[in-house]
Amino acid sequence: MLDLLIRGGRVVTAAGVGEWDIGVQGEKIVAVAGPGTISAEGGRTIDATGKIVAPGGIEAHAHIGFGGVAAARNPISRNNAGPAEQSLAALWGGTTTVVDFAGMPEDSDLLPAMHNHLSGWKDKAYTDYTAHAILRGTATPNAIGQIKDLIAAGFPSIKVFTTSLLPPTPDRPSMKMDMGRLEAIMTETAKHGGVVAVHSEDDEIVQYNYARALEQGRMDWWNMHLVHSNLSEDLSFRRVIRVAEKTGAATYFVHTSAKEGVNAIAEARSKGLPVYGETLNTYCSFNVDNYKEYDGMKYHTYPSVKFEDDRRRLWDGLIRGDLSFMATDSIVTSYADKVAGRTILDVTGGNIGIEVRMGITYKEGVVDQGMSLERYAAITSTNVAKVLGFYPRKGVIAVGSDADITVIDPSIKKKLEMRDLHISDYSSWTGREVAGWPTTVILRGKVMIDHRTLVGKPTDGKLIPRKVPSEVLKGPWR
Repeated sequence: MLDLLIRGGRVVTAAGVGEWDIGVQGEKIVAVAGPGTISAEGGRTIDATGKIVAPGGIEAHAHIGFGGVAAARNPISRNNAGPAEQSLAALWGGTTTVVDFAGMPEDSDLLPAMHNHLSGWKDKAYTDYTAHAILRGTATPNAIGQIKDLIAAGFPSIKVFTTSLLPPTPDRPSMKMDMGRLEAIMTETAKHGGVVAVHSEDDEIVQYNYARALEQGRMDWWNMHLVHSNLSEDLSFRRVIRVAEKTGAATYFVHTSAKEGVNAIAEARSKGLPVYGETLNTYCSFNVDNYKEYDGMKYHTYPSVKFEDDRRRLWDGLIRGDLSFMATDSIVTSYADKVAGRTILDVTGGNIGIEVRMGITYKEGVVDQGMSLERYAAITSTNVAKVLGFYPRKGVIAVGSDADITVIDPSIKKKLEMRDLHISDYSSWTGREVAGWPTTVILRGKVMIDHRTLVGKPTDGKLIPRKVPSEVLKGPWR
Protein backbone atom coordinates (compact mmCIF):
# COMPACT_ATOMS: atom_id res chain seq x y z
CA MET A 1 0.00 0.00 0.00
CA LEU A 2 1.31 3.44 -0.92
CA ASP A 3 1.33 6.26 1.58
CA LEU A 4 1.60 8.97 -1.05
CA LEU A 5 1.07 9.33 -4.80
CA ILE A 6 2.24 12.39 -6.72
CA ARG A 7 0.75 12.59 -10.18
CA GLY A 8 0.28 14.91 -13.11
CA GLY A 9 3.51 16.90 -12.83
CA ARG A 10 6.62 17.29 -14.98
CA VAL A 11 9.01 15.12 -12.99
CA VAL A 12 12.77 15.74 -13.10
CA THR A 13 14.59 12.41 -12.78
CA ALA A 14 18.08 11.15 -13.53
CA ALA A 15 16.66 9.77 -16.80
CA GLY A 16 15.24 13.10 -17.87
CA VAL A 17 12.00 15.04 -17.53
CA GLY A 18 8.68 13.31 -18.05
CA GLU A 19 5.07 13.15 -16.96
CA TRP A 20 5.52 10.36 -14.47
CA ASP A 21 3.70 9.38 -11.33
CA ILE A 22 5.69 8.92 -8.12
CA GLY A 23 4.77 6.35 -5.48
CA VAL A 24 6.02 6.81 -1.90
CA GLN A 25 5.92 4.28 0.90
CA GLY A 26 7.26 5.28 4.28
CA GLU A 27 10.35 7.42 3.72
CA LYS A 28 11.26 6.06 0.29
CA ILE A 29 10.27 6.40 -3.33
CA VAL A 30 9.04 2.96 -4.42
CA ALA A 31 7.77 3.68 -7.91
CA VAL A 32 8.31 6.10 -10.79
CA ALA A 33 5.97 5.10 -13.61
CA GLY A 34 3.80 6.29 -16.44
CA PRO A 35 0.70 8.40 -15.83
CA GLY A 36 -2.19 6.46 -14.34
CA THR A 37 -0.22 3.26 -13.79
CA ILE A 38 0.12 3.59 -10.01
CA SER A 39 -2.78 3.44 -7.57
CA ALA A 40 -2.64 5.24 -4.25
CA GLU A 41 -4.61 2.39 -2.71
CA GLY A 42 -6.04 4.44 0.11
CA GLY A 43 -3.02 6.71 0.57
CA ARG A 44 -2.92 10.42 -0.15
CA THR A 45 -2.73 11.76 -3.71
CA ILE A 46 -1.10 15.09 -4.59
CA ASP A 47 -2.19 16.47 -7.95
CA ALA A 48 0.84 18.25 -9.44
CA THR A 49 -0.76 19.04 -12.79
CA GLY A 50 0.90 22.06 -14.35
CA LYS A 51 3.74 21.97 -11.84
CA ILE A 52 7.37 20.85 -11.80
CA VAL A 53 8.36 18.03 -9.47
CA ALA A 54 12.07 18.21 -8.58
CA PRO A 55 14.39 16.59 -6.02
CA GLY A 56 14.36 18.38 -2.68
CA GLY A 57 17.07 21.01 -2.62
CA ILE A 58 20.36 20.49 -0.80
CA GLU A 59 22.07 23.57 0.68
CA ALA A 60 25.81 22.89 0.63
CA HIS A 61 26.99 25.98 2.49
CA ALA A 62 25.14 27.36 5.52
CA HIS A 63 26.59 28.84 8.69
CA ILE A 64 24.20 28.18 11.55
CA GLY A 65 24.22 30.30 14.69
CA PHE A 66 24.49 28.82 18.17
CA GLY A 67 24.50 30.43 21.59
CA GLY A 68 26.67 29.67 24.59
CA VAL A 69 30.29 28.78 24.02
CA ALA A 70 30.01 29.05 20.22
CA ALA A 71 28.78 32.62 20.50
CA ALA A 72 31.58 33.53 22.89
CA ARG A 73 34.12 32.31 20.34
CA ASN A 74 32.42 33.90 17.35
CA PRO A 75 30.54 37.19 17.72
CA ILE A 76 28.54 36.50 14.55
CA SER A 77 26.95 33.52 16.33
CA ARG A 78 25.31 35.88 18.80
CA ASN A 79 23.25 37.44 16.02
CA ASN A 80 23.07 34.64 13.46
CA ALA A 81 19.86 32.57 13.39
CA GLY A 82 20.07 28.99 14.63
CA PRO A 83 18.99 25.60 13.26
CA ALA A 84 15.25 25.99 13.81
CA GLU A 85 15.04 29.35 12.06
CA GLN A 86 17.40 28.59 9.19
CA SER A 87 16.09 25.09 8.49
CA LEU A 88 12.52 26.42 8.48
CA ALA A 89 13.44 29.09 5.94
CA ALA A 90 15.25 26.48 3.85
CA LEU A 91 12.19 24.24 3.92
CA TRP A 92 9.84 27.03 2.84
CA GLY A 93 12.17 27.57 -0.11
CA GLY A 94 12.17 23.94 -1.24
CA THR A 95 15.40 22.79 0.43
CA THR A 96 15.18 19.55 2.41
CA THR A 97 18.80 19.07 3.51
CA VAL A 98 21.23 21.62 4.97
CA VAL A 99 25.00 21.30 5.40
CA ASP A 100 26.38 23.33 8.30
CA PHE A 101 30.01 23.97 9.33
CA ALA A 102 31.59 22.71 12.54
CA GLY A 103 34.87 24.19 13.77
CA MET A 104 37.34 21.56 14.90
CA PRO A 105 39.81 21.85 17.82
CA GLU A 106 43.49 22.33 17.09
CA ASP A 107 44.83 19.24 18.79
CA SER A 108 42.12 17.22 20.51
CA ASP A 109 39.56 14.67 19.39
CA LEU A 110 37.69 15.77 16.26
CA LEU A 111 34.81 13.33 16.17
CA PRO A 112 33.41 14.25 19.61
CA ALA A 113 33.66 17.92 18.60
CA MET A 114 31.60 17.20 15.49
CA HIS A 115 28.92 15.36 17.44
CA ASN A 116 28.86 18.09 20.06
CA HIS A 117 28.27 20.71 17.38
CA LEU A 118 25.50 18.73 15.72
CA SER A 119 23.76 18.12 19.04
CA GLY A 120 22.59 21.72 18.66
CA TRP A 121 20.45 20.59 15.72
CA LYS A 122 18.59 17.84 17.56
CA ASP A 123 14.82 18.52 17.70
CA LYS A 124 15.38 21.89 16.01
CA ALA A 125 15.53 20.80 12.38
CA TYR A 126 12.79 21.09 9.79
CA THR A 127 15.25 19.64 7.28
CA ASP A 128 17.76 16.83 7.36
CA TYR A 129 21.27 18.01 8.17
CA THR A 130 24.99 17.35 8.55
CA ALA A 131 28.17 19.46 8.68
CA HIS A 132 31.54 20.00 7.10
CA ALA A 133 34.49 19.88 9.50
CA ILE A 134 36.57 23.09 9.51
CA LEU A 135 40.29 22.65 10.15
CA ARG A 136 41.99 25.95 10.96
CA GLY A 137 45.45 27.15 10.10
CA THR A 138 46.82 25.96 13.43
CA ALA A 139 45.70 22.33 13.03
CA THR A 140 48.33 19.94 14.37
CA PRO A 141 49.54 16.66 12.83
CA ASN A 142 47.52 14.91 15.53
CA ALA A 143 44.32 16.63 14.40
CA ILE A 144 45.07 16.00 10.74
CA GLY A 145 45.63 12.33 11.55
CA GLN A 146 42.05 12.12 12.84
CA ILE A 147 40.49 13.01 9.49
CA LYS A 148 40.08 9.30 8.90
CA ASP A 149 37.83 9.06 11.97
CA LEU A 150 35.54 11.80 10.67
CA ILE A 151 35.28 10.19 7.24
CA ALA A 152 34.60 6.73 8.70
CA ALA A 153 31.83 8.19 10.86
CA GLY A 154 30.03 9.72 7.87
CA PHE A 155 31.56 13.23 7.78
CA PRO A 156 33.72 13.10 4.63
CA SER A 157 34.06 16.81 3.81
CA ILE A 158 36.90 18.84 5.33
CA LYS A 159 37.00 22.62 4.89
CA VAL A 160 40.11 24.80 4.96
CA PHE A 161 40.90 28.47 4.33
CA THR A 162 43.93 29.75 2.42
CA THR A 163 43.39 33.26 3.79
CA SER A 164 42.62 34.88 7.10
CA LEU A 165 39.90 36.97 5.36
CA LEU A 166 40.82 40.03 7.44
CA PRO A 167 44.11 41.46 8.71
CA PRO A 168 45.22 39.45 11.76
CA THR A 169 44.77 40.94 15.23
CA PRO A 170 45.64 39.56 18.69
CA ASP A 171 41.99 38.63 19.35
CA ARG A 172 41.33 37.15 15.92
CA PRO A 173 42.79 33.67 15.39
CA SER A 174 44.18 33.03 11.95
CA MET A 175 42.14 30.89 9.59
CA LYS A 176 44.90 30.70 6.98
CA MET A 177 46.10 27.21 6.09
CA ASP A 178 49.70 27.00 4.94
CA MET A 179 50.57 24.84 1.95
CA GLY A 180 52.34 22.26 4.12
CA ARG A 181 49.22 21.60 6.17
CA LEU A 182 47.08 21.71 3.03
CA GLU A 183 49.19 18.99 1.44
CA ALA A 184 48.92 16.87 4.59
CA ILE A 185 45.15 17.36 4.82
CA MET A 186 44.66 16.57 1.15
CA THR A 187 46.82 13.48 1.39
CA GLU A 188 44.94 12.18 4.43
CA THR A 189 41.54 12.99 2.97
CA ALA A 190 42.35 11.32 -0.35
CA LYS A 191 43.61 8.23 1.43
CA HIS A 192 40.33 7.72 3.28
CA GLY A 193 37.79 8.75 0.67
CA GLY A 194 36.87 12.32 1.55
CA VAL A 195 36.68 15.63 -0.25
CA VAL A 196 38.47 18.87 0.69
CA ALA A 197 36.39 22.06 0.54
CA VAL A 198 38.56 25.13 0.09
CA HIS A 199 37.90 28.81 0.71
CA SER A 200 40.60 29.81 -1.71
CA GLU A 201 42.15 33.27 -1.82
CA ASP A 202 45.78 34.36 -2.00
CA ASP A 203 46.40 35.73 1.47
CA GLU A 204 49.49 37.75 0.51
CA ILE A 205 47.51 39.62 -2.13
CA VAL A 206 44.53 40.10 0.17
CA GLN A 207 46.62 41.44 3.03
CA TYR A 208 48.59 43.78 0.75
CA ASN A 209 45.32 45.06 -0.72
CA TYR A 210 44.04 45.86 2.78
CA ALA A 211 47.24 47.79 3.52
CA ARG A 212 47.07 49.66 0.23
CA ALA A 213 43.41 50.56 0.76
CA LEU A 214 44.27 52.00 4.18
CA GLU A 215 47.15 54.00 2.75
CA GLN A 216 45.03 55.38 -0.10
CA GLY A 217 41.96 56.09 2.02
CA ARG A 218 39.73 53.57 0.22
CA MET A 219 38.24 51.98 3.31
CA ASP A 220 34.55 52.27 2.34
CA TRP A 221 32.78 48.95 1.99
CA TRP A 222 32.23 49.36 -1.76
CA ASN A 223 35.97 48.78 -2.29
CA MET A 224 35.78 45.21 -1.00
CA HIS A 225 36.16 43.68 -4.47
CA LEU A 226 39.49 45.51 -4.83
CA VAL A 227 40.76 43.74 -1.70
CA HIS A 228 39.37 40.26 -2.35
CA SER A 229 40.35 40.55 -5.97
CA ASN A 230 40.05 38.52 -9.16
CA LEU A 231 43.81 38.00 -9.21
CA SER A 232 43.71 36.62 -5.68
CA GLU A 233 41.15 34.00 -6.72
CA ASP A 234 43.03 33.14 -9.89
CA LEU A 235 46.39 32.51 -8.23
CA SER A 236 44.99 30.71 -5.21
CA PHE A 237 42.72 28.36 -7.17
CA ARG A 238 45.56 27.33 -9.43
CA ARG A 239 47.94 26.77 -6.55
CA VAL A 240 45.42 24.65 -4.65
CA ILE A 241 44.62 22.65 -7.78
CA ARG A 242 48.31 21.87 -8.16
CA VAL A 243 48.45 20.48 -4.61
CA ALA A 244 45.25 18.53 -5.23
CA GLU A 245 46.71 17.06 -8.40
CA LYS A 246 49.85 15.93 -6.58
CA THR A 247 47.93 14.39 -3.66
CA GLY A 248 45.02 12.95 -5.62
CA ALA A 249 42.49 14.74 -3.41
CA ALA A 250 38.95 15.39 -4.59
CA THR A 251 38.53 19.12 -4.10
CA TYR A 252 35.66 21.52 -4.20
CA PHE A 253 36.02 25.28 -4.19
CA VAL A 254 33.41 27.01 -2.08
CA HIS A 255 31.79 30.29 -3.21
CA THR A 256 33.61 30.74 -6.51
CA SER A 257 33.16 34.43 -7.26
CA ALA A 258 35.22 35.35 -10.34
CA LYS A 259 35.59 34.28 -13.95
CA GLU A 260 39.20 33.38 -13.19
CA GLY A 261 38.05 30.84 -10.60
CA VAL A 262 35.57 29.28 -13.02
CA ASN A 263 38.24 29.04 -15.71
CA ALA A 264 40.73 27.40 -13.35
CA ILE A 265 38.14 24.80 -12.33
CA ALA A 266 37.17 24.16 -15.96
CA GLU A 267 40.80 23.60 -16.95
CA ALA A 268 41.35 21.18 -14.06
CA ARG A 269 38.23 19.23 -14.97
CA SER A 270 39.32 19.07 -18.62
CA LYS A 271 42.43 17.25 -17.39
CA GLY A 272 40.25 14.68 -15.62
CA LEU A 273 40.89 15.94 -12.10
CA PRO A 274 38.18 15.50 -9.43
CA VAL A 275 37.69 19.25 -8.99
CA TYR A 276 34.29 20.82 -8.34
CA GLY A 277 33.04 24.36 -7.96
CA GLU A 278 30.30 25.95 -5.92
CA THR A 279 29.05 29.48 -6.42
CA LEU A 280 26.48 31.57 -4.56
CA ASN A 281 23.12 33.01 -5.53
CA THR A 282 24.40 36.40 -4.33
CA TYR A 283 27.25 36.34 -6.83
CA CYS A 284 24.88 35.26 -9.60
CA SER A 285 22.26 37.94 -8.88
CA PHE A 286 24.38 41.00 -8.09
CA ASN A 287 27.61 42.74 -9.07
CA VAL A 288 29.92 45.48 -7.78
CA ASP A 289 27.50 48.19 -8.88
CA ASN A 290 25.16 47.03 -6.11
CA TYR A 291 27.85 47.78 -3.52
CA LYS A 292 27.39 51.48 -4.32
CA GLU A 293 23.79 51.48 -3.04
CA TYR A 294 23.27 53.33 0.25
CA ASP A 295 23.01 49.97 2.04
CA GLY A 296 25.15 48.09 -0.45
CA MET A 297 27.08 46.30 2.26
CA LYS A 298 24.05 43.99 2.55
CA TYR A 299 25.27 42.23 -0.62
CA HIS A 300 28.65 41.37 0.81
CA THR A 301 29.90 37.94 1.56
CA TYR A 302 33.50 36.75 1.39
CA PRO A 303 35.39 36.84 -0.90
CA SER A 304 33.21 39.58 -2.50
CA VAL A 305 30.71 40.32 -5.21
CA LYS A 306 32.59 40.89 -8.47
CA PHE A 307 32.04 42.53 -11.87
CA GLU A 308 29.24 41.97 -14.38
CA ASP A 309 31.39 39.78 -16.64
CA ASP A 310 32.19 37.62 -13.62
CA ARG A 311 28.49 37.28 -12.83
CA ARG A 312 27.77 36.19 -16.40
CA ARG A 313 30.65 33.68 -16.37
CA LEU A 314 29.29 32.13 -13.17
CA TRP A 315 25.94 31.49 -14.86
CA ASP A 316 27.72 30.20 -17.93
CA GLY A 317 29.70 27.82 -15.72
CA LEU A 318 26.57 26.57 -13.99
CA ILE A 319 24.76 25.95 -17.26
CA ARG A 320 27.72 24.36 -19.08
CA GLY A 321 28.94 22.24 -16.19
CA ASP A 322 32.15 24.03 -15.24
CA LEU A 323 30.54 24.74 -11.86
CA SER A 324 28.69 22.02 -10.01
CA PHE A 325 26.18 23.70 -7.71
CA MET A 326 24.53 26.81 -6.32
CA ALA A 327 24.79 27.56 -2.60
CA THR A 328 24.24 30.59 -0.34
CA ASP A 329 26.87 31.01 2.42
CA SER A 330 23.85 31.56 4.65
CA ILE A 331 24.25 33.79 7.68
CA VAL A 332 20.96 35.17 8.96
CA THR A 333 21.25 38.46 10.82
CA SER A 334 18.89 41.38 11.16
CA TYR A 335 19.08 44.23 8.67
CA ALA A 336 20.53 46.48 11.39
CA ASP A 337 23.35 44.01 12.05
CA LYS A 338 24.02 43.49 8.37
CA VAL A 339 24.41 47.18 7.53
CA ALA A 340 26.21 48.20 10.74
CA GLY A 341 29.66 47.77 9.21
CA ARG A 342 30.70 50.64 6.94
CA THR A 343 34.30 49.76 6.03
CA ILE A 344 36.19 46.93 4.41
CA LEU A 345 37.27 45.91 7.92
CA ASP A 346 33.91 45.64 9.65
CA VAL A 347 31.27 44.57 7.11
CA THR A 348 29.48 41.32 7.91
CA GLY A 349 29.80 38.37 5.54
CA GLY A 350 27.09 35.90 4.69
CA ASN A 351 23.71 36.45 3.11
CA ILE A 352 20.09 35.52 3.74
CA GLY A 353 19.70 33.46 0.60
CA ILE A 354 18.72 30.09 2.01
CA GLU A 355 14.98 30.51 1.39
CA VAL A 356 15.18 32.10 -2.05
CA ARG A 357 17.89 29.80 -3.50
CA MET A 358 15.57 27.37 -5.28
CA GLY A 359 13.08 29.96 -6.51
CA ILE A 360 15.56 32.60 -7.65
CA THR A 361 17.74 29.97 -9.38
CA TYR A 362 14.65 28.72 -11.23
CA LYS A 363 13.73 32.24 -12.37
CA GLU A 364 17.19 33.47 -13.28
CA GLY A 365 18.46 30.16 -14.65
CA VAL A 366 15.54 28.31 -16.21
CA VAL A 367 13.13 31.13 -17.10
CA ASP A 368 15.59 33.89 -18.01
CA GLN A 369 18.42 31.85 -19.56
CA GLY A 370 16.82 28.63 -20.76
CA MET A 371 18.64 26.31 -18.38
CA SER A 372 17.21 22.80 -18.67
CA LEU A 373 15.21 21.39 -15.79
CA GLU A 374 17.73 18.55 -15.57
CA ARG A 375 20.53 21.04 -15.06
CA TYR A 376 18.44 23.00 -12.58
CA ALA A 377 17.97 19.86 -10.47
CA ALA A 378 21.68 19.12 -10.78
CA ILE A 379 22.92 22.47 -9.48
CA THR A 380 20.35 22.75 -6.68
CA SER A 381 20.40 19.15 -5.45
CA THR A 382 21.87 16.25 -7.41
CA ASN A 383 25.47 17.43 -7.74
CA VAL A 384 25.60 18.46 -4.08
CA ALA A 385 24.40 14.98 -3.17
CA LYS A 386 27.11 13.42 -5.31
CA VAL A 387 30.08 15.56 -4.27
CA LEU A 388 29.22 15.58 -0.55
CA GLY A 389 28.21 11.93 -0.26
CA PHE A 390 24.40 11.88 0.01
CA TYR A 391 23.85 10.24 -3.39
CA PRO A 392 21.84 8.18 -4.31
CA ARG A 393 19.95 8.38 -1.03
CA LYS A 394 19.28 12.05 -1.71
CA GLY A 395 19.42 14.40 -4.67
CA VAL A 396 17.43 12.31 -7.11
CA ILE A 397 13.89 11.13 -7.76
CA ALA A 398 14.46 7.42 -8.18
CA VAL A 399 13.24 4.15 -6.73
CA GLY A 400 15.01 3.52 -3.42
CA SER A 401 15.91 7.16 -2.79
CA ASP A 402 14.55 9.23 0.08
CA ALA A 403 11.26 10.84 -0.89
CA ASP A 404 12.67 14.39 -0.69
CA ILE A 405 10.59 16.26 -3.23
CA THR A 406 9.88 19.90 -4.09
CA VAL A 407 6.86 20.88 -6.18
CA ILE A 408 7.35 24.18 -8.03
CA ASP A 409 4.41 26.12 -9.41
CA PRO A 410 5.64 27.95 -12.55
CA SER A 411 2.44 30.01 -12.71
CA ILE A 412 3.46 32.07 -9.67
CA LYS A 413 4.60 35.41 -11.06
CA LYS A 414 5.13 38.42 -8.80
CA LYS A 415 7.62 40.75 -7.20
CA LEU A 416 9.15 39.17 -4.13
CA GLU A 417 8.16 40.84 -0.85
CA MET A 418 9.23 40.27 2.73
CA ARG A 419 5.77 38.92 3.55
CA ASP A 420 6.55 36.05 1.15
CA LEU A 421 9.55 35.06 3.29
CA HIS A 422 9.94 33.54 6.73
CA ILE A 423 13.20 34.71 8.23
CA SER A 424 14.75 38.00 9.38
CA ASP A 425 13.58 41.46 8.37
CA TYR A 426 15.34 41.94 5.05
CA SER A 427 16.32 40.14 1.87
CA SER A 428 18.61 41.27 -0.92
CA TRP A 429 16.07 39.91 -3.38
CA THR A 430 12.94 41.82 -2.35
CA GLY A 431 11.51 43.66 -5.35
CA ARG A 432 12.86 41.04 -7.75
CA GLU A 433 10.46 39.42 -10.20
CA VAL A 434 9.92 35.73 -9.57
CA ALA A 435 8.37 33.27 -12.00
CA GLY A 436 7.86 29.90 -10.33
CA TRP A 437 8.09 29.15 -6.63
CA PRO A 438 8.02 26.06 -4.37
CA THR A 439 4.51 25.33 -3.07
CA THR A 440 4.73 21.80 -1.64
CA VAL A 441 7.81 20.28 0.02
CA ILE A 442 8.21 16.66 1.14
CA LEU A 443 10.93 15.35 3.46
CA ARG A 444 11.49 11.58 3.51
CA GLY A 445 7.88 10.95 2.55
CA LYS A 446 6.32 13.43 4.96
CA VAL A 447 4.57 16.46 3.53
CA MET A 448 6.19 19.40 5.34
CA ILE A 449 4.88 22.35 3.31
CA ASP A 450 1.41 21.63 1.93
CA HIS A 451 0.32 24.13 -0.74
CA ARG A 452 2.18 26.93 1.08
CA THR A 453 1.00 25.84 4.51
CA LEU A 454 3.49 24.60 7.11
CA VAL A 455 2.60 21.19 8.53
CA GLY A 456 6.07 19.88 9.40
CA LYS A 457 7.72 20.04 12.81
CA PRO A 458 11.24 20.90 14.02
CA THR A 459 11.61 17.30 15.19
CA ASP A 460 11.24 15.92 11.65
CA GLY A 461 14.80 16.54 10.47
CA LYS A 462 17.61 14.11 11.24
CA LEU A 463 21.35 13.73 10.89
CA ILE A 464 22.35 11.99 7.66
CA PRO A 465 25.65 10.08 7.42
CA ARG A 466 27.52 10.43 4.13
CA LYS A 467 29.93 8.54 1.92
CA VAL A 468 31.44 10.09 -1.21
CA PRO A 469 30.97 7.86 -4.29
CA SER A 470 34.16 6.53 -5.84
CA GLU A 471 33.26 8.18 -9.15
CA VAL A 472 33.44 11.60 -7.50
CA LEU A 473 36.83 10.83 -6.01
CA LYS A 474 38.33 9.62 -9.28
CA GLY A 475 37.27 12.27 -11.77
CA PRO A 476 35.01 15.22 -12.58
CA TRP A 477 31.49 13.88 -12.15
CA ARG A 478 29.22 16.61 -13.52
